[in-house]
Amino acid sequence: MSAILGRILIILLIIIVIYIAISCVRIVPQAHAYVIERLGAYNGTWSVGLHFKVPFLDRVARRVLLKEQVVDFAPQPVITKDNVTMRIDTVVYYQITDPKLYAYGVDNPIMAIENLTATTLRNIIGDLELDATLTSRETINTKMRATLDVATDPWGIKVNRVELKNIIPPTEIQNAMEKQMKAERERREAILRAEGEKKSSVLRAEGHKESMILEAEAEKEAAILKAEAHKEATIREAEGQAEAILKIQQATADGLRAIKEAGADDAVIKLKSLEAFATAADGKATKIIIPSEIQNMAGLLAALKESTVSEDIPTEE
Repeated sequence: MSAILGRILIILLIIIVIYIAISCVRIVPQAHAYVIERLGAYNGTWSVGLHFKVPFLDRVARRVLLKEQVVDFAPQPVITKDNVTMRIDTVVYYQITDPKLYAYGVDNPIMAIENLTATTLRNIIGDLELDATLTSRETINTKMRATLDVATDPWGIKVNRVELKNIIPPTEIQNAMEKQMKAERERREAILRAEGEKKSSVLRAEGHKESMILEAEAEKEAAILKAEAHKEATIREAEGQAEAILKIQQATADGLRAIKEAGADDAVIKLKSLEAFATAADGKATKIIIPSEIQNMAGLLAALKESTVSEDIPTEE
């Protein structure tokens, strides 16, 4: 019986030793750090990888997450420079850079950051009026981040970014802002409508102006074409008349040349000249100047005609 008990005790001791040995092995995952204490005092910080601790002497005091973390704080009441009370909630992005300071720097880091954020926000908003608060989010974020980063440095925390999530003014201020926005939109609408009507009038006037210019240019081109056509017609008519006169003169010259070649005397030539003048006049000339030789010939012809007529009349006995 005693042998059996001894074996059981040995087995229990072996199991305890194996358990203790396994418990002394620690694997730190990625983006984590372990703060190790030995006999209650800080001994070191384990980073990523496999680690061994001394049994019964070392312990993991704190497991620290090294990733960037986000904490959303509840809305905080703040008062502006012009005595307007509003509520603002903030979002803080932070990261633990020193696990030792984070473990021993402050008792509750998140609560400390929340209270520090509230006091910093009140100090910044207290120097701004309502309108500046609503339009200066980026400035407020930058000031808060700088202040919190300096204050949390002894805690092993780095504040990367601070954002104002919501700015909630009082109900009366919201109603007044809505009315102001509505009036502003109506004013912009009226301005846009007036500008549209102005542009429309300008475009109509420019269109009318261009149409009148095009119409005047068309009339000008039509008048030029008409004048050119009339000019060409006049030139053609003058050329036709000149050609007709030239042909008449040529025919007259040919006739005179034929008469001369036929041996006609001066009286016949003068008679033919008179006929040529009559043909040239053709009943259209209002005044014709006849040379004196032809006038004498005409008188001679008239005298011959009268003498011939008198010879034909019988005399009384």
